[in-house]
Amino acid sequence: MDGIRRYAGIDWAKARHAVCVVDERGSAVARFEVEHSDTGLRELVRVLDGVEGVAIERPDGPVVEALLGAGITVSVIASRQVKALRARHGLAGNKDDRADAYVLAEALRTDGHRLRPLRPDAPETVALRASVRARKDLVAHRTALAQQLGAHLALAFPGGVELFDELASPIARAFLRRFPTAERAAWLSPKRMTAWLAAQGYSGRRSGAELHARLAAAPPGVRGPSADALAAVTLALVAAVAAIDEQAKALGARIAEQLERHPDRAILTSLPRAGRVRAAALLAEIGDRRERFPTPESLACLAGVTPSTRQSGQHRAVSFRWTCDKKLREARGDFAQDSRRANPWAADLYRRARARGKSHPQAVRILARAWVYVIWRCWQDRVPYDPARHGALQRVILASTGVAA
Repeated sequence: MDGIRRYAGIDWAKARHAVCVVDERGSAVARFEVEHSDTGLRELVRVLDGVEGVAIERPDGPVVEALLGAGITVSVIASRQVKALRARHGLAGNKDDRADAYVLAEALRTDGHRLRPLRPDAPETVALRASVRARKDLVAHRTALAQQLGAHLALAFPGGVELFDELASPIARAFLRRFPTAERAAWLSPKRMTAWLAAQGYSGRRSGAELHARLAAAPPGVRGPSADALAAVTLALVAAVAAIDEQAKALGARIAEQLERHPDRAILTSLPRAGRVRAAALLAEIGDRRERFPTPESLACLAGVTPSTRQSGQHRAVSFRWTCDKKLREARGDFAQDSRRANPWAADLYRRARARGKSHPQAVRILARAWVYVIWRCWQDRVPYDPARHGALQRVILASTGVAA
């Protein structure tokens, strides 16, 4: 080696990756591309051996794994930051793979001391994260298909739309498989509806007579030759919803198994109404690297529960924080809004926020911010949440019983 420090930037792509290496003065000493293949990644690691570090826009994937496996320091620079840095180099915001690789390398050279080297989570956390996100995507697809089914039924068979609470539920799917058109559903009477529900093991709140009355009160829908064609569409959408629902449930079982083996399981499952799915989502998005969040404020900012403050001269504006980890924000919001149904402190905090005129989303964010501090403390100390040691909760409980704290 010649003693000159070198820094590399990689603009990741699907088929080929653009690479730029700069020296300590910022001059590009190497520009090249490598294929996204085993051979290409081995060549990339060989060429970059000895660099001070590599900057890249994403924290995972085969490229990152190859670099870390070779002992190369990797720093992640978010895409939005790269976009802002392009103007610094006269790119006028234009996207160019080779130029972006140079921007990444330069940012590492000039501001590397501000960047925290990437330390990936433990393999069990990475695997859990993949399962949690895949299940979430499947649930979103199921919801979209159910909405498509509802729009179709609104024209073809309106009575089937509002018969049950959820169109994607097993009982609703079973009904539509048996009665995909208004003509076939006309066979039902209150007695027959009751018998059919009993055969399906239906345990809902409404009787067969109530459901039949709801069905009879709906618009008639399409009848005649067109009904059979529309019934085929109904059955196809029902089958698609059922298939996705089955896979989502299979992933849910897999997540429960993965969570059971995770070292941090007891911490997240101890939270009120966390269950397995919510606990797994929180764990997957927070991760297991404690040094990533040295303070509760750092976790709160990434979770999107701290407001964004902009100040210039005498002008000061406080607004919603859009820049955050969206997946973590969704996980903490889902947990926080349901926690108030099982935790008096959470319920009191939410109630007081609403009493101050806050909207439901704002009150949930206030509650989520408070929970972030509790979760961070338990997570850092590696101890489960203990209501008996939660001082604020105990004060609410004492106040509700009329006992002075």
